[in-house]
Amino acid sequence: MELTDKNDPYEAALPPIDKYREMYNEAKSIRGISLWQDAWRRLRRDWVSMTALSFLVLLALAAIFTPLFPLQSPREQDLANRVALPPEFVSTTKVTNKAGEPEVAPVSLNLVDLKDKEFERRVGELWTTLNPFDQLLLNVRLAIFGDWCVPSLCGTDLLGRDLLSRLFYGARVSLIVGLVATLVSLLIGVSYGAIAGYAGGLVDDLMMRIVDIMYSVPFIFLVLFVITILSEDEVKKQLEGYGISRIVILYILIGAVYWLTMARVVRGQIISLKNEQFVDAARTIGASGFRIVFMHLVPNVLSIVIVYLTLTIPAVMLFEAFLSFLGLGVEPPDVSWGMLSEEGTRVITPVKIYWWLVVFPALALASTLYSLNFLGDGLRDALDPRMKNR
Repeated sequence: MELTDKNDPYEAALPPIDKYREMYNEAKSIRGISLWQDAWRRLRRDWVSMTALSFLVLLALAAIFTPLFPLQSPREQDLANRVALPPEFVSTTKVTNKAGEPEVAPVSLNLVDLKDKEFERRVGELWTTLNPFDQLLLNVRLAIFGDWCVPSLCGTDLLGRDLLSRLFYGARVSLIVGLVATLVSLLIGVSYGAIAGYAGGLVDDLMMRIVDIMYSVPFIFLVLFVITILSEDEVKKQLEGYGISRIVILYILIGAVYWLTMARVVRGQIISLKNEQFVDAARTIGASGFRIVFMHLVPNVLSIVIVYLTLTIPAVMLFEAFLSFLGLGVEPPDVSWGMLSEEGTRVITPVKIYWWLVVFPALALASTLYSLNFLGDGLRDALDPRMKNR
């Protein structure tokens, strides 16, 4: 059965049905890609950004599963035998036997043969109180490695504590402070900037003048003032009664400092998008202003937000390190990279320099900050449509 009439000049000019089928199959085989798929494809071609991303993923996994590794205790002190030892590759320590004679013994946790309360007491000496997840990882570690520990590859500090173990546990605190404080600033800044940009007019002017006023406040002195007040014994006891520690205060304070620029960035993007056709379509079907802002406009600025997020985390981590350097950050027995750097600088004297106490914490912090900045630069280029063909 023929679908065309060869006697009709108009029908004869049309291509046969096989041609249409070929064109349909060709069009069907061509699939478009979303912005995120295209960004990921371009990001994978940037080996610097991918190396930084791989390093950050490995660092995050190492921080999460730190109790699983056969590391020494980050808390146990040995003032008699292991004070300020340089990096070593043999897991031994000098001890004295019952006769008072010096001997060399392997570094050990001495946990495998303990039971019940003795086991809990020893764990409390080595790590304070572990949460259920860390306790599970510790049990797996004991089942695999027993009491054996990795040598002090990064040396020990002035109290005889293993620096490698403190670096791993410090990564947990530094990364959590950076992520949580950045998420706090993200939540406040995106919400504030999106509402101001969509509302416009007098509301926008008033909200942005508040931001300008807050920009004029020297936040470093404000944060130091607040932390100093909240560190008073009576106030500290009241806050601990509500389960609020200094780390929680750091989350809130640092997040409250870094949301201002985020709000300005989001406001500018929202102003450029709020008159687009998809917003008019949402208004036509009766969508509320809240739904338009948070369901239509905010998702369209996530690319800018993610890029700025990767650049905010290093700033937050540096600020936490600065506060810990001043003694107003993380409190012992918790440890962070900023606290380790502060401890390292205190032992720099003209008589002797314990270089490992400065180099390794600074190297850990610097490599993480560089990786975050490289990843942020790569994401900025990958998510920019103007860079698509470059």
